[in-house]
Amino acid sequence: MGRALHLPFTGTVRSIRKATHAHGAGESGLGKLIELHAVNGAGDVMITVALASTVFFSVPTDQARGRVALYLAITMAPFTLLAPVIGPLLDRMPHGRRAAMAGAMLARALLALTMSGAVATGGLELYPAALGVLVASKAYGVVRSAVVPRLLPPRFSLVKANSRVTLAGLLATGIAAPIGAGLSRIGPQWPLYGAFCVFVGGTFLAFTLPHKVDSAKGEARAQLSDRSGRKPSLRTVGVSVLNGLYANAALRALSGFLIFFLAFLLREHPLSGQSAAVSLGIVGVSAGVGNALGTAVGSLLKARGPEVLIVTMLSIALGAAVLSAAFFSGLMVAVLGATAGFTQALAKLSLDAMIQRDVPEEVRTSAFARSETLLQVSWVLGGAIGIALPLNGILGMSVAAALLALGAAASVRGLLGAARRGTPHPRVA
Repeated sequence: MGRALHLPFTGTVRSIRKATHAHGAGESGLGKLIELHAVNGAGDVMITVALASTVFFSVPTDQARGRVALYLAITMAPFTLLAPVIGPLLDRMPHGRRAAMAGAMLARALLALTMSGAVATGGLELYPAALGVLVASKAYGVVRSAVVPRLLPPRFSLVKANSRVTLAGLLATGIAAPIGAGLSRIGPQWPLYGAFCVFVGGTFLAFTLPHKVDSAKGEARAQLSDRSGRKPSLRTVGVSVLNGLYANAALRALSGFLIFFLAFLLREHPLSGQSAAVSLGIVGVSAGVGNALGTAVGSLLKARGPEVLIVTMLSIALGAAVLSAAFFSGLMVAVLGATAGFTQALAKLSLDAMIQRDVPEEVRTSAFARSETLLQVSWVLGGAIGIALPLNGILGMSVAAALLALGAAASVRGLLGAARRGTPHPRVA
């Protein structure tokens, strides 16, 4: 009986290990990072489920727009530390990346316990603890992105490797979300207890990553600087990264705009024959499916120029926004949501690949921090425009198309030029 009860668990573990270690990922160590990111996604979604009914994350559609604007301001708080403080700090400790990821896991485990006492009452200690979770989560993400090039298997493109890691996080999120919802039926603090256990496991798992994550042995650090001798940055490593960042900023602004504009629009004007809640659910599910599909496609792509991929995604999103403005309907809104999710996922994976490829290791972590900060600012600005805009569907979709057109005007020419030139770039072993 013991063997019979043990077999499903061990069989599942073997199947997961076989999938995460396929195509050389096990030998290179990428498989371990994939599993760690799955743990990260599971823990984060359990905290999100626990906070879903609190005043921190709950944004009912009948609240004033000023309250929603306050939510946008709160989401920016972690990024005031991420770019100017955390990024450079992590740059100065290249031999402690495993410890940094383990520390981010442990911090969230302890903060989950802190929040468990306040989640039911909505006490004031919930706010700094929740912001601490966001900071730790973003810090983990920055380090994780910087680690991927060190674990790249042979014949693996960076876009494909990033996609495998991200897809594992999405799958784990989908599995852990209903588990967290089930725990919440026992009590509002129980998903946080679950998150504590998950993150404690992740703390130990981080130290199972290969030692080369912390070692620079065998790597030739790229020496890139401008004529004035300034330290390399996003502006001095070539046009690809900078223009890729502009394109992704436009797509992220579209995401923020659609979330908040449609939240108010569909409350007042639901989809035909549907309630406001169902209408929002349809658009939300469409965007989620598009995002997952984009990540899955990225994991299947062979080596391709990320510049061309970003231009393609931006063009597809712009075309969908123009069609939504010209033929506004519930169906077109759902299609635009799915398209936005799909294109944002693939474009972000391509941007990460360019930063990993082109930015010198000595400032790569800071580059990721600044990239994440700019993208979050773009998301907030898009959301602010969506909150302030009159609730007119055609006008809203036209503004969405304009946001993407600005991004295309700022980035497409530079990206295509860089792709044609095939500028040499540093290779990280």
